[in-house]
Amino acid sequence: MEELIIGFDAKRAVANNTGLGNYSRLVVDVLSACYPQNQYRLYAPKMRENPRLSSLVGRENVNVVTPDTKSGRIFRSLWRSGGMTRQLLRDGVTLFHGLSNELPLNIASSGIPSVVTIHDIIFRRMPQAYKAIDSQIYDFKFRRSCRIASRVIAVSQRTKDDIVNDYGISPDKVDVIYQGCHPQFALPQDLQKRQEVAARYSLPERYYIAVGSVELRKNQLLAIKALQGLPNDVKLVIVGRRTAYARELDSYIAENRLSGRVIFLENVPFADLPALYAMACFSSYTSRYEGFGIPLVESLSAGVPVIACTGSCLEEAGGRGGIYVSPDDVDGYIDNARRLLDDSYLCSKMVEYGRRHIKRFTNTELAKLTMASYNKAIVSTIF
Repeated sequence: MEELIIGFDAKRAVANNTGLGNYSRLVVDVLSACYPQNQYRLYAPKMRENPRLSSLVGRENVNVVTPDTKSGRIFRSLWRSGGMTRQLLRDGVTLFHGLSNELPLNIASSGIPSVVTIHDIIFRRMPQAYKAIDSQIYDFKFRRSCRIASRVIAVSQRTKDDIVNDYGISPDKVDVIYQGCHPQFALPQDLQKRQEVAARYSLPERYYIAVGSVELRKNQLLAIKALQGLPNDVKLVIVGRRTAYARELDSYIAENRLSGRVIFLENVPFADLPALYAMACFSSYTSRYEGFGIPLVESLSAGVPVIACTGSCLEEAGGRGGIYVSPDDVDGYIDNARRLLDDSYLCSKMVEYGRRHIKRFTNTELAKLTMASYNKAIVSTIF
């Protein structure tokens, strides 16, 4: 097979340690491992130390590329919008993949086949969670990228439906490719690791866990309200970066005397997450809208059932491994939480069903389908 030189918009892979950064690194990881004959070039406006990237950059077929002109190094945003394309041409890149919702504005006129991954267009569904100017910028960039790309990758069927309906993109142009989660979540967590993590974070004997940034869209308030209908020894552990929304949660916790039952954890090392999941009675993902929902897959991989919310793609992510309630249904949440706390057989069956369901979210499948999308992009550009 002829060697391809695949370029990536790697700003998030270099700079972000969550969400888009994890996805970006995962795509490069699985492609460079499954198709080692190709060269993978990560175009980033600047290089910075990132331990999660170091294992990738150590591979012979993976390189980080920064601006090769003085103007590109000074005006980094302009370089990503256009200057990067001229560098792609100079480097002989076969195909370019925008990993985080956008492409350079001039990529189509360059003749380089392009693929863009669209993770979600939540700003159109929940505008109240975004600054108006940010929503306008995202809408322009995402819409234009979908239109000029040779192919579009959607991370779920829900995201595909949204971009087809909102942006008028042909469904034939959009490939649904699910993201897997890191294999460490499926590894057994031995007693020593559990004890170390439990001691490090002063974990209670019984808790349920909510992993994700503490922000309006994630709707952690539903899980907090449910505590009032659950046994007093059951606590909630919320893992994620706090935003302004956390103040609303703090106020509710104080007003309802729940301060001893909610534990907030920030900056948790990635290596500790599997044990935090594994020791939980169940996990909670009450987001009002998502493009996919990796925490559901992580939880099921770790052997823990999930309570999640209806209204977006979470049923698509969790299948029968989750119980789904309306984002404002406190009573429904409490009823189902009690079932999971009291019925170990139900929990085990849900995990069994969930693990079968998430077999479709493997890294091998991600690599195979992504490469197939690349090939379609190359063929469509040639002909």
